[in-house]
Amino acid sequence: EVQLVESGGDSVPAGGSLRLSCATSAFTYSSYCMAWFLQAPGKEREGVVLLGYGGTDTYYADSVKGRFTASRDNAANTVYLQMNSLKPEDTGMYYCAARPRARYSDWCTAPQWEYSFWGQGTQVSVSS
Repeated sequence: EVQLVESGGDSVPAGGSLRLSCATSAFTYSSYCMAWFLQAPGKEREGVVLLGYGGTDTYYADSVKGRFTASRDNAANTVYLQMNSLKPEDTGMYYCAARPRARYSDWCTAPQWEYSFWGQGTQVSVSS
């Protein structure tokens, strides 16, 4: 069973920082594509960070590029999202997501593939 557990969400003022964590199993961590999604109030869920496979560069949505950084702790089977210079527009529920690689040539950064496993979400609220 694929299990994803997010943590780290909080309420912070604009300009602040947060670090989100997503813990999973060793199998899921090593074999699946991983991503971070944001569902802002009244908006559709958006993939803001798609972690690259192997040495492939991670995809960042334009709205977070330069402010958010994804990283991995292989020993802990955990992915992180460091969020700096937070803006009120970053407010919403952040979800960790995973999916199997679609094919051998899937480097996990293509936007057309649906993610099949989701964590429960962690709330981030950024005040003006």
